[in-house]
Amino acid sequence: MSYQVSRQTLIITAGIVWIIAGANILKIGITTWMSDSLYWPWKVAGAIAIFTIFFFLIFKRLYGKHTRRIAEKDDRNHPLAFFDAKGWIIMAFMMTMGITIRTFHLLPDSFIAYFYTGLSVALIMTGLLFVKHWWQFYICSTGNPS
Repeated sequence: MSYQVSRQTLIITAGIVWIIAGANILKIGITTWMSDSLYWPWKVAGAIAIFTIFFFLIFKRLYGKHTRRIAEKDDRNHPLAFFDAKGWIIMAFMMTMGITIRTFHLLPDSFIAYFYTGLSVALIMTGLLFVKHWWQFYICSTGNPS
């Protein structure tokens, strides 16, 4: 007997996972930001550019794809089914690349500072889209979070 969850649970779980991932990356970005000497307006401009690219061109599209896919599912799903196989592979690749780049110092801290900060805000915003979707379609429409 396996543990099964509803579509609503998949949506809120996706939101929580995206927000936690973003918060972890934000911690690294801010720590690096504070110790890096690059002129702060350049870091702000870089973070805004990275946020714009990742949120509007990548993550917002993934949000739409995953919410549509989850909406088409039955109401009994594996708890990790908020991502498809491709989504899990991309997440593993991104984590591996991030850890490798930082461990071996393959990119300067000035890049890590603004890249991680912009990326993290894009991840958090995408997580908030999932939470908003969950709230609007599963809480407000039914009045029941289950």
